[in-house]
Amino acid sequence: MSNPASASPLVQGYEVVIGFETHVQLTTASKIFSRASTAFGAEPNTQACAVDLALPGTLPVMNRGAVERAIRFGLAVGAHVAPRSIFARKNYFYPDLPKGYQISQYEIPVVQGGAVSFYLGNDRKTVRLVRAHLEEDAGKSLHEDFHGMSGIDLNRAGTPLLEIVTEPDIRSSAEAVAYAKELHKIVTWIGICDGNMQEGSFRCDANVSVRKPGQPLGTRREIKNLNSFKFMQQAIDFEVRWQIEQLEDGHAIEQATVLFDPDTGETRAMRTKEDAADYRYFPDPDLPPLVIAPEWVEQVRASLPELPRAMAERFVRDYGLPEYDATTLTQSPAMAAYFEAVVAAAGTALAKPASNWIMGEVSRRLNAEERDITEAPVSAAVLAALLRRVADGTVSNNAAKQVMDALWAGSIAEADPQAQVDAVIEAKGLKQMNDAGALEQIIDEVLAANEKSVAEYRAGKDKAFNALVGQVMKASKGKANPAQVNELLKRKLG
Repeated sequence: MSNPASASPLVQGYEVVIGFETHVQLTTASKIFSRASTAFGAEPNTQACAVDLALPGTLPVMNRGAVERAIRFGLAVGAHVAPRSIFARKNYFYPDLPKGYQISQYEIPVVQGGAVSFYLGNDRKTVRLVRAHLEEDAGKSLHEDFHGMSGIDLNRAGTPLLEIVTEPDIRSSAEAVAYAKELHKIVTWIGICDGNMQEGSFRCDANVSVRKPGQPLGTRREIKNLNSFKFMQQAIDFEVRWQIEQLEDGHAIEQATVLFDPDTGETRAMRTKEDAADYRYFPDPDLPPLVIAPEWVEQVRASLPELPRAMAERFVRDYGLPEYDATTLTQSPAMAAYFEAVVAAAGTALAKPASNWIMGEVSRRLNAEERDITEAPVSAAVLAALLRRVADGTVSNNAAKQVMDALWAGSIAEADPQAQVDAVIEAKGLKQMNDAGALEQIIDEVLAANEKSVAEYRAGKDKAFNALVGQVMKASKGKANPAQVNELLKRKLG
């Protein structure tokens, strides 16, 4: 585990210190304290019941599914799941908060501690978590299409959130994005969040400060509601530059909440940042303590899938993949499953070629068509059949890409994957020339026609050899086996 404070990169002589608060919308069908739907996109105020509207006499009732998802997260990050936690009222007054307070957790959260590890380049980084607590979302103020007035939509009021808070362990915008991506992968992998940043299911707040190395922590400014990884990096980079300029000009940094404007690429202050005392937290008298039995925790533990970091380490260990490949292939359960299905059909010896093809040709085509790997028209079994033909020398790697074009388009349909691949190779005439006698004849003709290149190679010019290989491949119309060409050429050239 790396020490977050060690070897920190400096910006103009300053150390950047970043902590994260991430609001993860949980995948329950109903809200955290009511039975109203959490479905996205409904007409304003059509999914707000009496509890969400805070009508007199209504009482909150805890959603068991939200608690189960919090337990799943706690176990996934190696945290302590509190056997007893309590809910508190966080008091503030916004038009979209009908009760005048938000039900959250303060002194005793349900998830305590834990860590998220990830790779940034070749360096393994670890960000420690302070806590993750359950709370309800507020409504939404709408300021457009109201003829100069504002409207309130309470459909989101009461939507279940898990707020995940880190220690100030992050030291650059690149680390911040890598952490956020890893956290996003974890919560979607274990099924507690759909991860849709555009719909507000995964919202990040970055607390940013700067200091001279060895000095106490600087005053932080919180960048709210970062809903894309691209904007996250831009916002943090701008905020860091702005804070350094202020300090260099002799100004003090005032604690504040700021917003990032993607159009200008700048942050702007929204309000002075509140402290916990401003919210006047106190235990919610309408909710009893949340008690989680050890048996429930163990049931949830038994239901967890293999986690992405553990799976990536297994891919390195069992398949001999580089760390980069293993991390890329475990971006989603679907991609990891596709890779393992290819290897199961093609054999472990072809794990690295399988990784190359999935990260390269398959991903390139899927990205161009904006499709998920679950929609790939070439199944894992068919890709495995193609890799076998590359491995046994039937087709070259370049010719295999032409085969993939036909397979992707579904131009030839065969029930058996290997028969399908072989039919495409035959129909397109892409079978590699492996007849040593025919190939020797071509090589002899090329050598006779390129005496200058032969002389240059024998005089020590290695580039001449590549030119001769190219001439042989051209004469064979690309069907010669490159490895065989190299071997025969070297033998004939002495």
